[in-house]
Amino acid sequence: MNVDNAKKQNILIVHNYYQIPGGEDTVVANEKKMLEKHGHKVILYSRNNAELKQMSKLQKVFLPITTVFNPRTYRDIKKLIRDEKIEIVHVHNTLNLVSPAVYYAARRMKVPVVQTIHNFRLLCPGATFYRDGHICEDCVEYGLKCAVKHRCYRESKIQTLACVLSTAFHRMTGIYGKINYICLTDFNKQKLLGLKQIKPERVFVKPNFVECKNEYIPEKDRKNQFVFAGRLDKLKGIDLLFEAWKHMGEEAPKLIVCGTGPMEDWCKSFIRENDVNIEMRGFVPNNEALKIIANSKALVLPTQWYEGFPMSIVEAFSVGTPVICSDLGNAGSVVEEGITGYKFRYDSIESIMSAIDKMREKPLNKEKIKKIYEIKYSENANYKILNDIYTGISD
Repeated sequence: MNVDNAKKQNILIVHNYYQIPGGEDTVVANEKKMLEKHGHKVILYSRNNAELKQMSKLQKVFLPITTVFNPRTYRDIKKLIRDEKIEIVHVHNTLNLVSPAVYYAARRMKVPVVQTIHNFRLLCPGATFYRDGHICEDCVEYGLKCAVKHRCYRESKIQTLACVLSTAFHRMTGIYGKINYICLTDFNKQKLLGLKQIKPERVFVKPNFVECKNEYIPEKDRKNQFVFAGRLDKLKGIDLLFEAWKHMGEEAPKLIVCGTGPMEDWCKSFIRENDVNIEMRGFVPNNEALKIIANSKALVLPTQWYEGFPMSIVEAFSVGTPVICSDLGNAGSVVEEGITGYKFRYDSIESIMSAIDKMREKPLNKEKIKKIYEIKYSENANYKILNDIYTGISD
């Protein structure tokens, strides 16, 4: 049956906005728009952590409790399900104000829940599996108490303790085993299944999608350049990338760097002192950055952590551009070696250089990469996956 001719479920999207806007907010907006475009009734229930600034002292005293279970959320969600005849509750973020109370409310109303996993918070209170300059999975191996010791959430023992207590409480109730999950990659799925109460049949994989707005440029018409687009800091591996370009010497192609960040001054000094073939562009709007990516041999992503879901990779695929990235975490899970890009050991300058040389010697089929984008990461492909998940999940 054509998915646009099937019965359309009424969807309640639940999202807690952070004080600083991020990628999750964009995903929520994109999926809401997509679902409405395909005929679904979509209701958005949201809170914003900016509300924390307006809280009274008494409300702040109770915040550690409402972070674990917010009675207001429980009441609101039950009422919305009843009044709007909601058939699926799709949760994105619950920290700090929504809280996992949304799961219990939906269960009480006998409506299935699906939670999109944007980060690693169910296993790591810091949500990143990264601290003190290295990947860390101590909370998986030794227990959540490790997060409190290292102040992993906002560098605060008290706030970290609140996250730990919430996670521990809801693990104890077994609620995590009674809802469904959307992971963005297979890597994410395997990490999530480390939480034993979650069953594989309740975990689905659906990547984020991007709309392609730029024209595809054939290989022969592209410039002899590579591009880095992202925040300039050690977490993104910008220092290793610059060292690799230095070691390539006069043979190095041009590297265009789009972005700003804490290492921006270091990057400028490095270029001056080493006379490398690197051009800093500073902040570049997304649509302009995509034009640069479309005209380049490859996007380079030397990330030093697992990442959430690197949208820059899918944006590169949308214009047929391959990606050279660290063989690590979600980035390594998205890039297919020798098909959509090449991978290198995340902490090795020599490995980065080898991957760059390989791309120059064996350019990948850019029309094929564009086709893979259309099959896996376009809006139409994404809707089919999401609709199939909604149809298949059970309470």
